[in-house]
Amino acid sequence: MKKKILFPRTTVAGIDMPRMIAGTNWILGFSHTSTSADKMIVAKNKNREAIVDMLRAYDEYGIDAVMGPCGDNPVLVDAIHAAEDEFGHKIIIVDTPIVNVDDSAEARREAEARFRQSRDLGATFCLIHHASAEQLVNKNLRAMPRLPDYLKMIRDNGMIPGLSAHMPELIIYSDDNEYDVQTYIQIYNCMGFLMQVEIEYINKVIWNAKKPVMTIKSMAAGRCSPFVGLTFSYATIRPQDMVTLGAFTPTEVHEDVEIALAAIERRQPNLEGRNSPAKTEIMRK
Repeated sequence: MKKKILFPRTTVAGIDMPRMIAGTNWILGFSHTSTSADKMIVAKNKNREAIVDMLRAYDEYGIDAVMGPCGDNPVLVDAIHAAEDEFGHKIIIVDTPIVNVDDSAEARREAEARFRQSRDLGATFCLIHHASAEQLVNKNLRAMPRLPDYLKMIRDNGMIPGLSAHMPELIIYSDDNEYDVQTYIQIYNCMGFLMQVEIEYINKVIWNAKKPVMTIKSMAAGRCSPFVGLTFSYATIRPQDMVTLGAFTPTEVHEDVEIALAAIERRQPNLEGRNSPAKTEIMRK
Protein backbone atom coordinates (compact mmCIF):
# COMPACT_ATOMS: atom_id res chain seq x y z
CA MET A 1 0.00 0.00 0.00
CA LYS A 2 1.26 3.45 -0.86
CA LYS A 3 2.14 5.45 2.24
CA LYS A 4 -0.25 8.33 2.79
CA ILE A 5 0.86 11.82 3.72
CA LEU A 6 2.04 12.07 7.32
CA PHE A 7 0.07 14.22 9.70
CA PRO A 8 1.80 17.38 11.00
CA ARG A 9 3.58 17.06 14.33
CA THR A 10 4.46 19.12 17.36
CA THR A 11 6.63 18.71 20.46
CA VAL A 12 5.30 18.22 23.99
CA ALA A 13 7.86 18.19 26.81
CA GLY A 14 10.49 16.99 24.36
CA ILE A 15 8.26 14.23 22.92
CA ASP A 16 7.56 14.29 19.18
CA MET A 17 3.77 14.14 18.90
CA PRO A 18 1.24 14.10 16.04
CA ARG A 19 -1.15 17.08 16.06
CA MET A 20 -3.97 14.53 15.98
CA ILE A 21 -4.36 12.05 18.84
CA ALA A 22 -6.51 8.93 18.55
CA GLY A 23 -9.43 9.21 20.95
CA THR A 24 -11.10 6.26 22.64
CA ASN A 25 -14.68 7.27 23.53
CA TRP A 26 -15.94 5.55 20.37
CA ILE A 27 -14.01 2.44 21.37
CA LEU A 28 -14.83 2.26 25.08
CA GLY A 29 -18.49 3.23 24.86
CA PHE A 30 -18.69 6.85 25.98
CA SER A 31 -21.07 8.28 23.40
CA HIS A 32 -22.35 11.26 25.42
CA THR A 33 -25.64 10.48 23.67
CA SER A 34 -27.53 7.52 25.14
CA THR A 35 -27.17 4.18 26.86
CA SER A 36 -28.12 2.42 23.64
CA ALA A 37 -25.37 4.26 21.76
CA ASP A 38 -22.88 3.32 24.47
CA LYS A 39 -23.88 -0.34 24.12
CA MET A 40 -23.63 -0.15 20.31
CA ILE A 41 -20.07 1.17 20.55
CA VAL A 42 -19.01 -1.47 23.06
CA ALA A 43 -20.55 -4.29 21.01
CA LYS A 44 -18.68 -3.25 17.88
CA ASN A 45 -15.40 -1.78 19.04
CA LYS A 46 -14.43 -2.84 22.56
CA ASN A 47 -12.39 -5.81 21.43
CA ARG A 48 -8.78 -6.33 20.43
CA GLU A 49 -9.35 -6.84 16.71
CA ALA A 50 -11.55 -3.76 16.22
CA ILE A 51 -9.17 -1.53 18.18
CA VAL A 52 -6.14 -2.70 16.20
CA ASP A 53 -8.06 -2.06 12.96
CA MET A 54 -8.76 1.49 14.14
CA LEU A 55 -5.17 2.12 15.19
CA ARG A 56 -3.98 0.77 11.84
CA ALA A 57 -5.98 3.50 10.07
CA TYR A 58 -4.42 6.21 12.23
CA ASP A 59 -0.96 4.72 11.73
CA GLU A 60 -1.19 5.18 7.96
CA TYR A 61 -0.78 8.90 8.64
CA GLY A 62 1.89 8.57 11.31
CA ILE A 63 -0.67 9.25 14.05
CA ASP A 64 1.02 7.27 16.79
CA ALA A 65 -0.60 8.62 19.97
CA VAL A 66 -3.68 7.41 21.86
CA MET A 67 -5.57 9.10 24.71
CA GLY A 68 -7.89 7.45 27.19
CA PRO A 69 -8.40 5.92 30.64
CA CYS A 70 -6.12 3.06 29.72
CA GLY A 71 -5.55 1.68 33.19
CA ASP A 72 -9.26 1.02 33.57
CA ASN A 73 -9.52 -0.77 30.22
CA PRO A 74 -7.14 -3.73 29.83
CA VAL A 75 -8.62 -4.64 26.42
CA LEU A 76 -7.50 -1.24 25.13
CA VAL A 77 -3.99 -1.70 26.52
CA ASP A 78 -3.75 -5.21 25.06
CA ALA A 79 -4.80 -3.90 21.65
CA ILE A 80 -2.30 -1.03 21.78
CA HIS A 81 0.53 -3.44 22.50
CA ALA A 82 -0.67 -5.79 19.74
CA ALA A 83 -0.66 -2.82 17.34
CA GLU A 84 2.85 -1.89 18.44
CA ASP A 85 4.03 -5.41 17.63
CA GLU A 86 2.39 -5.24 14.21
CA PHE A 87 3.56 -1.71 13.33
CA GLY A 88 7.07 -2.15 14.69
CA HIS A 89 7.10 1.05 16.72
CA LYS A 90 5.87 2.42 20.04
CA ILE A 91 2.48 4.09 20.38
CA ILE A 92 2.50 7.13 22.65
CA ILE A 93 -0.05 6.53 25.42
CA VAL A 94 -1.71 9.51 27.08
CA ASP A 95 -3.31 7.93 30.13
CA THR A 96 -6.03 9.85 32.01
CA PRO A 97 -6.38 8.15 35.38
CA ILE A 98 -9.07 8.93 37.93
CA VAL A 99 -7.27 8.95 41.28
CA ASN A 100 -8.29 9.32 44.91
CA VAL A 101 -7.18 12.82 45.95
CA ASP A 102 -8.54 12.70 49.50
CA ASP A 103 -6.09 14.19 52.00
CA SER A 104 -5.19 10.97 53.79
CA ALA A 105 -2.34 8.49 53.82
CA GLU A 106 -4.57 5.72 52.50
CA ALA A 107 -5.79 7.85 49.58
CA ARG A 108 -2.23 8.80 48.66
CA ARG A 109 -1.27 5.12 48.58
CA GLU A 110 -4.20 4.49 46.23
CA ALA A 111 -3.08 7.34 43.98
CA GLU A 112 0.49 6.07 43.92
CA ALA A 113 -0.74 2.60 42.97
CA ARG A 114 -2.79 4.02 40.09
CA PHE A 115 0.19 5.97 38.77
CA ARG A 116 2.33 2.82 38.94
CA GLN A 117 -0.32 1.13 36.84
CA SER A 118 0.00 3.90 34.23
CA ARG A 119 3.77 3.38 34.23
CA ASP A 120 3.48 -0.39 33.91
CA LEU A 121 1.11 -0.22 30.92
CA GLY A 122 3.65 1.96 29.12
CA ALA A 123 2.17 5.45 29.35
CA THR A 124 4.40 8.32 28.25
CA PHE A 125 2.03 11.01 29.54
CA CYS A 126 -0.10 10.78 32.68
CA LEU A 127 -2.79 13.47 32.82
CA ILE A 128 -4.85 13.43 36.00
CA HIS A 129 -8.52 13.14 35.05
CA HIS A 130 -10.58 16.29 35.48
CA ALA A 131 -12.91 14.51 37.92
CA SER A 132 -9.96 14.20 40.29
CA ALA A 133 -7.98 17.33 39.45
CA GLU A 134 -10.91 19.70 39.86
CA GLN A 135 -11.31 18.59 43.48
CA LEU A 136 -8.00 20.30 44.22
CA VAL A 137 -8.95 23.73 42.83
CA ASN A 138 -9.16 26.62 45.31
CA LYS A 139 -10.51 29.65 43.46
CA ASN A 140 -9.99 31.88 46.50
CA LEU A 141 -6.26 31.12 46.52
CA ARG A 142 -6.04 30.89 42.70
CA ALA A 143 -4.14 27.68 43.28
CA MET A 144 -4.42 23.90 43.48
CA PRO A 145 -3.09 22.89 46.90
CA ARG A 146 -1.53 19.41 47.03
CA LEU A 147 -1.38 19.11 43.24
CA PRO A 148 2.46 19.12 43.32
CA ASP A 149 2.33 15.94 45.44
CA TYR A 150 0.57 14.05 42.65
CA LEU A 151 2.71 15.55 39.91
CA LYS A 152 5.79 14.32 41.78
CA MET A 153 4.30 10.83 42.00
CA ILE A 154 3.91 10.86 38.21
CA ARG A 155 7.49 12.07 37.72
CA ASP A 156 8.81 9.48 40.15
CA ASN A 157 7.20 6.82 37.97
CA GLY A 158 9.01 8.06 34.87
CA MET A 159 6.08 9.72 33.13
CA ILE A 160 5.35 13.26 31.96
CA PRO A 161 2.69 14.94 34.14
CA GLY A 162 -0.29 16.87 32.89
CA LEU A 163 -3.90 17.75 33.69
CA SER A 164 -7.25 17.07 32.12
CA ALA A 165 -8.64 20.59 32.41
CA HIS A 166 -12.34 20.74 31.67
CA MET A 167 -12.39 23.62 34.15
CA PRO A 168 -10.32 26.40 32.52
CA GLU A 169 -8.97 27.52 35.89
CA LEU A 170 -6.76 24.42 35.94
CA ILE A 171 -4.70 25.80 33.07
CA ILE A 172 -4.58 29.32 34.46
CA TYR A 173 -3.68 28.33 38.02
CA SER A 174 -1.12 25.74 36.90
CA ASP A 175 0.66 28.29 34.72
CA ASP A 176 0.48 31.06 37.33
CA ASN A 177 1.89 28.80 40.05
CA GLU A 178 4.45 27.17 37.75
CA TYR A 179 3.37 23.65 38.64
CA ASP A 180 5.14 20.79 36.87
CA VAL A 181 2.31 20.43 34.36
CA GLN A 182 3.67 19.90 30.85
CA THR A 183 0.45 19.66 28.83
CA TYR A 184 -3.29 20.03 29.23
CA ILE A 185 -6.48 18.44 27.98
CA GLN A 186 -9.19 21.04 27.32
CA ILE A 187 -12.71 20.63 25.94
CA TYR A 188 -13.00 22.87 22.88
CA ASN A 189 -15.59 22.78 20.10
CA CYS A 190 -17.66 25.10 17.94
CA MET A 191 -20.88 24.32 19.82
CA GLY A 192 -19.61 24.92 23.35
CA PHE A 193 -20.61 21.34 24.22
CA LEU A 194 -19.65 20.50 27.85
CA MET A 195 -17.52 23.66 28.01
CA GLN A 196 -17.88 25.46 31.33
CA VAL A 197 -17.64 28.97 29.85
CA GLU A 198 -18.11 30.54 26.43
CA ILE A 199 -16.09 29.43 23.42
CA GLU A 200 -14.32 32.77 22.99
CA TYR A 201 -12.89 32.64 26.49
CA ILE A 202 -11.63 29.07 26.14
CA ASN A 203 -9.95 30.12 22.91
CA LYS A 204 -8.13 32.81 24.88
CA VAL A 205 -7.16 30.29 27.58
CA ILE A 206 -5.68 27.97 24.96
CA TRP A 207 -3.75 30.74 23.23
CA ASN A 208 -2.36 32.01 26.54
CA ALA A 209 -1.40 28.56 27.86
CA LYS A 210 2.31 28.18 28.54
CA LYS A 211 2.27 24.53 27.46
CA PRO A 212 0.74 22.69 24.46
CA VAL A 213 -2.95 21.87 24.74
CA MET A 214 -4.65 18.62 23.70
CA THR A 215 -8.20 19.60 22.75
CA ILE A 216 -11.08 17.13 22.95
CA LYS A 217 -14.71 16.89 21.82
CA SER A 218 -14.03 18.72 18.53
CA MET A 219 -17.28 17.39 17.04
CA ALA A 220 -19.26 17.89 20.25
CA ALA A 221 -19.73 14.11 20.55
CA GLY A 222 -21.37 13.90 17.13
CA ARG A 223 -23.51 17.00 17.44
CA CYS A 224 -21.80 18.68 14.50
CA SER A 225 -20.26 17.26 11.33
CA PRO A 226 -16.55 16.45 11.10
CA PHE A 227 -16.09 19.16 8.46
CA VAL A 228 -17.51 21.84 10.74
CA GLY A 229 -15.93 20.61 13.97
CA LEU A 230 -12.43 19.80 12.74
CA THR A 231 -12.19 22.86 10.52
CA PHE A 232 -13.12 25.09 13.45
CA SER A 233 -10.64 23.43 15.80
CA TYR A 234 -7.61 23.49 13.53
CA ALA A 235 -8.39 27.02 12.36
CA THR A 236 -8.53 28.43 15.89
CA ILE A 237 -5.83 26.61 17.90
CA ARG A 238 -2.07 27.22 17.82
CA PRO A 239 0.43 25.25 15.71
CA GLN A 240 1.71 23.49 18.87
CA ASP A 241 -1.76 22.34 19.96
CA MET A 242 -3.50 19.06 19.15
CA VAL A 243 -6.97 17.68 18.45
CA THR A 244 -8.08 14.35 19.90
CA LEU A 245 -10.22 12.50 17.40
CA GLY A 246 -12.31 9.43 18.10
CA ALA A 247 -13.96 7.40 15.34
CA PHE A 248 -16.48 4.58 15.06
CA THR A 249 -14.84 2.89 12.05
CA PRO A 250 -11.48 2.99 10.25
CA THR A 251 -13.26 4.59 7.28
CA GLU A 252 -14.24 7.49 9.52
CA VAL A 253 -10.60 7.88 10.50
CA HIS A 254 -9.60 8.32 6.85
CA GLU A 255 -12.36 10.84 6.17
CA ASP A 256 -11.67 12.85 9.30
CA VAL A 257 -7.92 12.94 8.72
CA GLU A 258 -8.51 14.29 5.20
CA ILE A 259 -10.79 17.00 6.62
CA ALA A 260 -8.22 17.91 9.25
CA LEU A 261 -5.36 18.03 6.74
CA ALA A 262 -7.45 20.23 4.45
CA ALA A 263 -8.15 22.61 7.32
CA ILE A 264 -4.45 22.86 8.20
CA GLU A 265 -3.44 23.26 4.55
CA ARG A 266 -6.23 25.78 3.81
CA ARG A 267 -7.81 23.78 1.00
CA GLN A 268 -11.03 21.95 0.23
CA PRO A 269 -11.14 18.37 1.53
CA ASN A 270 -11.25 15.62 -1.08
CA LEU A 271 -14.38 13.72 -0.02
CA GLU A 272 -17.14 11.76 -1.72
CA GLY A 273 -20.62 13.27 -1.64
CA ARG A 274 -23.08 11.99 0.93
CA ASN A 275 -25.97 9.73 -0.02
CA SER A 276 -29.50 11.09 0.15
CA PRO A 277 -32.73 9.88 -1.52
CA ALA A 278 -33.66 13.45 -2.45
CA LYS A 279 -30.35 14.71 -3.84
CA THR A 280 -30.35 16.16 -7.31
CA GLU A 281 -27.65 15.13 -9.76
CA ILE A 282 -25.67 18.34 -9.28
CA MET A 283 -25.47 17.68 -5.51
CA ARG A 284 -24.01 14.20 -6.05
CA LYS A 285 -20.71 15.48 -7.45
